[in-house]
Amino acid sequence: MKNINIKNLFNCEVTGNIIILIVSILLVYLLIALYFTNHFFFNTVINGVDVSLKAHDDLEDIMRSYIQDYKLQLIERSKEAEEITAQDIGMQYNGKNSISEIYYLQSSFKWISSLLRNQKHYVDDLFIYSKDNLQNRINELNCLNKDLIEPQNVSFKYSNGSYEIIEEVYGNKINKDKLRETIEISILKGETKLDLNENLCYENPRYTLSSGKTFKIRNLLNKYVSTKITYIIGSENEILDGDIINQWLSVDEDLEVVINEKGVLEYVRRLSKKYDTVGAARKFKTSTNKVVEVKGGFYGWKINRAAEVRALLESIKLGEVIKKEPIYTQKALSRGNDDIGDTYVEINITWQHLWFYKDGKLITHGAIVTGNPNRGNATKVGVYMLNYKEKESTLSGANYEVQVTYWMPFNGDIGIHDASWRYSFGGEIYKRNGSHGCVNTPLYLAKIIFDNIEKGTPIICYEE
Repeated sequence: MKNINIKNLFNCEVTGNIIILIVSILLVYLLIALYFTNHFFFNTVINGVDVSLKAHDDLEDIMRSYIQDYKLQLIERSKEAEEITAQDIGMQYNGKNSISEIYYLQSSFKWISSLLRNQKHYVDDLFIYSKDNLQNRINELNCLNKDLIEPQNVSFKYSNGSYEIIEEVYGNKINKDKLRETIEISILKGETKLDLNENLCYENPRYTLSSGKTFKIRNLLNKYVSTKITYIIGSENEILDGDIINQWLSVDEDLEVVINEKGVLEYVRRLSKKYDTVGAARKFKTSTNKVVEVKGGFYGWKINRAAEVRALLESIKLGEVIKKEPIYTQKALSRGNDDIGDTYVEINITWQHLWFYKDGKLITHGAIVTGNPNRGNATKVGVYMLNYKEKESTLSGANYEVQVTYWMPFNGDIGIHDASWRYSFGGEIYKRNGSHGCVNTPLYLAKIIFDNIEKGTPIICYEE
C-alpha cells in the first residue's frame, strides 16, 4: 500500500510541473502578444525601412529620419551610377497614410510567425514627392543625355558565298516612360538601388545570337544564295549566282528574309535589254549584194519579263542550281547577228521586188506592188514575221473589199497576197496606184510562197 501512494505522489508532482510550464509559456506568449499590440513584429520591413520591434508611435520619426538620408542609386548598363535624393524631389512622409492596414495584418497573437518568415510590407501612400521635381531630375540624368546608340537586332553579312552572323547591338537607348515608372515605384517602395538593365528600362534588340530564329534565318539566306541559274541564250551564257542574289536580300525588323522584287525585275530588264532583238536595227545583206540597216518591226526575241521574274523568285526560294532559257514572249527562228537565219522573205520597196529563201535556197522571186506612199499608205519598213496563212480570204477597209486566194499577214492587217485585179507589177506603179499597205503579188508568186512558208518566218521590208 505504501509503494502505491509514493507512485501516485510522483505522478501528481510531474503533472503539476507540466501545468506550471504550460501556464508559464502561455503567460510569456500573452505578455509578448501584449507587447506587439503597439509594436511591429520581428523581421518587419515597411517600404524598405526596417521597423522590427519598433513602437507604432515611433514610425513617423523613423520614416522622417529615413527620408533625410534617402538616395536612389541608378545603375546603368555600363555600370555607371548616379543618384536621385529625397531633397531633389521634395520627398516627405505622408502623415495621412494607410499604415493601419499593416497593424491589422500584424495581429498581436500572430507574433510568433514573424520568427519564421520576413514581414515585408508596402504602403503605397507612405511617401509623397513633387512629380514636377522628379521629372526635372529625370531630364537631367546622364543616362538620358549621352550620344545615342540605337539597339540593333542580330544581322547577317554576305561574304565569300555565304552569310555570317553579326552580333546584336544593345546600345544605350532608354525607354523614358518605363524609366519614370520604375523610378517612381522604387522611390515609393523605399528602394535604394535600381539596376536599369535588370528592370528593363532599356530598349533592347528583339533578336539576338541566342534567339532560336537567328540560325534559321541564316540557313535560309544561305539557301537563297546557293541558287545558281545559267541562262542559255544562243551561244552565250549568263550566270546568276549568290554574288548577285545577295544584293536583293535583306532581313527586316521581324527577322524575316525579304527579297527585293524590284531588284529582281531590274536584273531581268537588263537581261532583256541585252538580248531582246524585237525592233532592233539589223545589218542585212540584200539580194542585190548591198548591206542595208533595217530598223523597226516586230520580229525577234523578247523575254517575258513578268513571267521570268516569277520563275526567278521561285528558283531563289528553292535554292535551285539549273540551266535554262529565259521565258520568252516571242522567239525568233534563230540566234545570230540578225536572228533572221537563212529562211525569209525579202521585200525591196525601192525596187518593188520580192525574194523568198528557204534553208538558204531561193525558192521564188518576182515583181510586186507595195503601199502608196503618196496617200499615206506606204508599206512600213522593218523586220516582221508571218502571223499565219489563210486561203480564200476577204480583205476589207474603209472604201474597199476584195477577195484573195492566198492571204499571209505579217504586220497587223498588212500582209502578202495575190492581186488578181492587177495586170502589171513592179516599177513605179506603187507611187501612183499602190496598195493600202499590203504587198500585192501575182497569183503564181503568192501560191509558191504560200505552199512553202511557215508561221514565224521572217519578212524583211526595207528601202535602199
